[in-house]
Amino acid sequence: MKQDPRAIGAQIRMRLPQLTPLERRVVEAITARTDITEQTSLKEIAQENNVSEAMIVKITKKLSFSGFRNFRSSLIYYNESEVASLHAEIEPDDSSEQLLSKVFRTSIQAIEETMSILDISEFNRAADIIFKARHIDLYAVGGSATVARDLSHKMLKIGIKSTAYDDAHIMLMSAAVLSDDDVVIAISHSGATRAVNDSVKLAGRNGAKVIVITNYAESPIARNAHVVLNSTSQGSHLLGENAASRIAQLNILDALFVAIAKKDLKRAEKNLMKTQRAVQDLRDSSHE
Repeated sequence: MKQDPRAIGAQIRMRLPQLTPLERRVVEAITARTDITEQTSLKEIAQENNVSEAMIVKITKKLSFSGFRNFRSSLIYYNESEVASLHAEIEPDDSSEQLLSKVFRTSIQAIEETMSILDISEFNRAADIIFKARHIDLYAVGGSATVARDLSHKMLKIGIKSTAYDDAHIMLMSAAVLSDDDVVIAISHSGATRAVNDSVKLAGRNGAKVIVITNYAESPIARNAHVVLNSTSQGSHLLGENAASRIAQLNILDALFVAIAKKDLKRAEKNLMKTQRAVQDLRDSSHE
């Protein structure tokens, strides 16, 4: 079966951290070209990047392609897809209309490509683990902390209590007292944030199940997880990768929330009514 073209760009980006700075520069130069055809030779690519043909082949294998020809064909296939043309760099003279279009289209690309790479079996495992957990802690810092708090808020609506932490010391304290009945959901775009990684390692050593949402399949945090759910996004110089990545992560966690709620829909609906009633009562009393 032919690979989903939406997954090809993600496959390349997810493995960029494994490359050396020179290898990464070469990949970025190749993927920036939109005129590559089946006639584009290995020799041509090597010469224009001032590297050996052997290095090009080595890079393609690091990116999980079988070799240069497989990489070239896959890149052509991706470039012909609708999703590849969604992203465009923001320019200084862009109008407000152009700016809005570019930002929205980049987010749409992140959602489309994330959906294409999401491992359904891992997604189902994550939902099962969270549903059965005695206690749930969420670890994240920076922009990812907002994503963590959003999930914690949604789960509370249906009666699932969790705590979102974004402080390095408190995350470690939390991890120190977890056990094999507990779950950690860690959110890290880079997968290399030390404050989150140290806490994830400690939680895992204490027996807690660790679910990770990250952009990079081979990142340090992914290596210490029981379940990995990958998001993906194409960054821009101004926005970086994080903005579109958070949109993709929110969608993953929204889907996870629905999957958990479905496991006991009657209880979820009952608790949702309770929480909505409590909030409404508070609003009514404030108007008296």
